[in-house]
Amino acid sequence: MFEAFVAICILASAGAEPGQSCRTALLPGHAADSPAGCEATLPEKPPAWLVDGGAPYCAARPRSRLVFTEVAPGLFVHSGAIAEPDADNAGDVSNIAFVIGGRGIAVIDSGGSRQVGEQVYLAIRERSELPISHLVVTHMHPDHVFGAEVFREAGAEIVGQQNLPRALADRAGSYMTSFGRLIGAQAFLGSRIVAPERTVHDKESLDLGGRVLALQAWPTAHTATDLTVLDQGTNVLIAGDLLFDSHAPALDGSLKGWRSVLADLMRIRADRVVPGHGGPILPWPEGAEPLARYLGVLDADTRAALQAGLPLSAAARTIAKSEAGHWRLFDLYNARNATVAYTELEWE
Repeated sequence: MFEAFVAICILASAGAEPGQSCRTALLPGHAADSPAGCEATLPEKPPAWLVDGGAPYCAARPRSRLVFTEVAPGLFVHSGAIAEPDADNAGDVSNIAFVIGGRGIAVIDSGGSRQVGEQVYLAIRERSELPISHLVVTHMHPDHVFGAEVFREAGAEIVGQQNLPRALADRAGSYMTSFGRLIGAQAFLGSRIVAPERTVHDKESLDLGGRVLALQAWPTAHTATDLTVLDQGTNVLIAGDLLFDSHAPALDGSLKGWRSVLADLMRIRADRVVPGHGGPILPWPEGAEPLARYLGVLDADTRAALQAGLPLSAAARTIAKSEAGHWRLFDLYNARNATVAYTELEWE
């Protein structure tokens, strides 16, 4: 098979060597059995999002650099690095899944850069040429959303929780700046935030052809935009960042809300679960027990600090410290979680 590509570059700066700030980007939607078939579909002008690039061209489809594991029949999961986003991982720090049905394919989350999204697309095409009908975005965080445009170009409908469009619109500028700085301009080339075309207010389903995905929107918990996917074909729950494993949890919503939502989530009759980080697949509901414990300790320690009259600066250094040995990247996330918890609970 042949795909369309384009060289994209950072606008040249004085003294820069040719090619040192460029990368080859994939342009989905032009796949064909021959170069001529691919070339016949190429646009006359390069895509509008290009910063600085050449004319699109066609070449043989390469293999993906990402490893996906078939954790259940037709359900594939890529484990993102348990690390901070940087130039080496290009924002590939969260789990990504796709489900192959009889008529189409749904992708769940898209990675932290367009570059990651392109590699997900290639991994899918190694396994199926069925249409990529849907991209489900489990929440607003940049490591889950910046690859989305690749799938829109491939023809997928982007689906998210009802609060997601506003949340992304409010944060697009800051996410572009902060995440682009973390992973570097070259790795971030071509990455943009795109809004979902379809939103879920409560429960909906996607029929992929003999394979139904049950979507459920949740009240504010990890964030105000959380959405889960239950693959009814394999009874596997894809929880997004409502579930962390190994990677320290990140609280960006409501501690009380997350504890409540997690309790409800654990009552879902699934056999196994794919977390947003870690795993890649865990028994259910046992797989949620470490997170439930951590959130309980975070709650209890925060209340104790408030009761003792500790100021936030002192409380953030002690809250949930007993959990440090259970989580990777703990020191990067726990103080932030303590700050969010303290701010929420002090006004009860």
